[in-house]
Amino acid sequence: MVQSGGLLTSIRDPVTLKSISVTLSINDFVAGVSATLNYENEEKPLEAFFMFPMDEDSAVYSFEAFVDGKKIVAELQDKYQVHKRYEETLSGGYQPYLLEEDKCSKDVFCCNVGNLQPGSKVSLTLRYVQELPLEDDGALRYVLPAILNPRYHLSSDRSEDSSMDMKTPIVPLEELPYTLSMVATISSQLGISTIQSNCPLSPIEYTGDNKTSAQVSLAEGHKFDRDVELLIFYRKVHSPSVAVEMGMSERPSDSLMGAPSAMVSFYPDIPEVETATKRGEFVFLMDRSRSMNSPMSSKNRSQLRIDAAKETLILLLKSLPVGCYFNIYGFGATHEEFFPDSVLYNQETMQVAVKKVKNLLADLGGTELLTPLRKIFRKPPIPGHPLQIFVFTDGEVVETFSVIREVKFQSRKHRCFSFGIGEGASTNLVKNLAQVSGGTAEFITGNDRMQSKALRSLRRSLQSVVEDVSLSWNLPPQMFAPMLSPEQTSIFRGQRLIIYSLLIGKIPKEEATGEVCLSYTLHGKSYEEKVTFSLQPKPDDNFTIHRLAARSMIQSKDFGFKETSLMYKRDVLDISLDSGVMSSFTAFVAINKELNEPIHGPLVHREIPRPILLGAGPRRPSDGYPKNLFCASGPGTLPPWLMNKGQCAAMIYTPNGPPREPQKSQKKKCANPTDARPELPHLAKYDSYPQGSKEHSIAQLIYLQNADGSWDMNEDLAKILGTSLEDMTAAHPSEVLEAKAWATMLAVIWLHANGKDLKDEWELLERKAVVWLHNNAVRGFKKLMRTANKFLKTSLSPSIFKL
Repeated sequence: MVQSGGLLTSIRDPVTLKSISVTLSINDFVAGVSATLNYENEEKPLEAFFMFPMDEDSAVYSFEAFVDGKKIVAELQDKYQVHKRYEETLSGGYQPYLLEEDKCSKDVFCCNVGNLQPGSKVSLTLRYVQELPLEDDGALRYVLPAILNPRYHLSSDRSEDSSMDMKTPIVPLEELPYTLSMVATISSQLGISTIQSNCPLSPIEYTGDNKTSAQVSLAEGHKFDRDVELLIFYRKVHSPSVAVEMGMSERPSDSLMGAPSAMVSFYPDIPEVETATKRGEFVFLMDRSRSMNSPMSSKNRSQLRIDAAKETLILLLKSLPVGCYFNIYGFGATHEEFFPDSVLYNQETMQVAVKKVKNLLADLGGTELLTPLRKIFRKPPIPGHPLQIFVFTDGEVVETFSVIREVKFQSRKHRCFSFGIGEGASTNLVKNLAQVSGGTAEFITGNDRMQSKALRSLRRSLQSVVEDVSLSWNLPPQMFAPMLSPEQTSIFRGQRLIIYSLLIGKIPKEEATGEVCLSYTLHGKSYEEKVTFSLQPKPDDNFTIHRLAARSMIQSKDFGFKETSLMYKRDVLDISLDSGVMSSFTAFVAINKELNEPIHGPLVHREIPRPILLGAGPRRPSDGYPKNLFCASGPGTLPPWLMNKGQCAAMIYTPNGPPREPQKSQKKKCANPTDARPELPHLAKYDSYPQGSKEHSIAQLIYLQNADGSWDMNEDLAKILGTSLEDMTAAHPSEVLEAKAWATMLAVIWLHANGKDLKDEWELLERKAVVWLHNNAVRGFKKLMRTANKFLKTSLSPSIFKL
């Protein structure tokens, strides 16, 4: 084991990393990033390693090194050939540099620095492009991961050939031997409203007319002790847009990188339609590995992940619709289920489940998700109740690629809503589980509340199905727009849709425009949204849109080095080498043969220290081209490289059909302010919030709700409401309202009066309560509200009880 002071030299000198410098360029919804790592070897010859965890939506396209002032540019090559070359040069004493994806996770990149001679100064520069997620409040979110805080894993569960077996030393923040500098340039015709960060920033400098561009940087001397998060707010962020990027002039005009590429962004205004019944089979899979005992964030007294997960499960149980089916699984090295099969949701089954949730512990060891998933998929479907799976995990699971393949293979039977807990959750796993099944992915980090994000996904799972999603183009004659993105099989309210396409054909020299139309149906009614855009492509030295389009194509076929079928390996390799975007089958390699002499004696292995995070424990698509391509109607011929990929018309998204049944992998495991409320003794262990806090009172009120949405009139409810059962009974208008209905009315009013800022978390269960009141023939809400408002000392409108 490495000592807490960090892995040092024999004379306790610091290890090699000196500084990190990042240049960030954000244009509309995408970012180009250049990160430089500066090393100096102050000891004897050694072999060094470094890890870069990145978002799944990133595409690495360039890697270079400066060794004692000499520039060495790496080439993207077939990984099989690269490894042979790397081993040969390493054993020969030369200076090889190797950058590749980790074999167990596509969102972790490993840099093998190779041989470092004494006194050598080395700078490694990595460049990548990335789509930026859109938050609920309209902010674009960019995160520079604290690359020295590796993802949680159990080393005994990792593959032999995974680069993540390294145990990274931990040092106090003030002793960290490196700093981070970052400069960000933001530009958008949507107009920049403001920029926020969780780290100190320099003042924002607006450099464009009407605030269309700006520059900001991190405060000097920043220690890389946390993820650096930027939130960019545009004035018209929800407006549809199309960005057209110029292709490479030296490439054929009808090729992937030579033709202009378009990025279409829609934020569909899907109507909110209430359905008469809410059906479904809801299965919750909760990570119970040991890392779930870690805090949610690095702040002192931060809630434990397992406690937040338990509260979230109870909230989800209380919010389920009457008449559905449900089950709960805990997974780790083994798995446990609450019921042999999913059970009908009623008061009895809900109470049994809530009791079991309260006793859950993070005691199941590793993270084996594939077995419980296959067990769920083998069970016969419940007629009229579509399967909805919710997966919560804080790290990486065993056989990530096999899990994703299994979920994709079963995508016609279910939708998966996935949740990454903490900074170390695998974006590769979490995003792909949702993407390949038509669900959504959420990440809970820092001050995020798991409860609100889980309820958002539950609301989406209850939405009416949007069907017949299609995209059509209106372009000049002889122009076509073959789509490069996987087909979009589902759209949710409040969700952004990004689609990549090529523009093939002759673009008119004069200023010309095109139009793209998004169409879909909901409950038999058709909807359309259109956007007009300039056809004149704009240059981008990073070719950001082209490379993100290539990344989208690679994602749809690349299931890891060992899990991808032979049929797709060639396609992935060709797209990767053509675009310069790394895949599971390619790696960057550069060899310096001039500055080194053969090394005598064994190499010393060194890893880079990471900071202590106070209060924190260990950290944590479709089948390629769609069968039908989106393009403009009209005459023309597709280029040869797109032949046999589809037909030319305004097409509807068509499922590609499931991939072959995945074979069992043989590889080893990878691893507002209210008055203080009195405590209710038998509810004391339900939540971990401070007694008397608003969250504590709301959590206890939710715990008391019945499965049908009602509350019973008892002493526990009276204490939460700040009164006594005797007073509540005395104020009860018993001649017009039964006791349970009176208690339910008071609970709903109390929620509205005391929990406005947490409405996202209790909205579904509150609506269930209102439906219950109407179903039980409660009338005269206006008169009853006067009585209830007087009793609770509130002043709410009867409109809160409208359906």
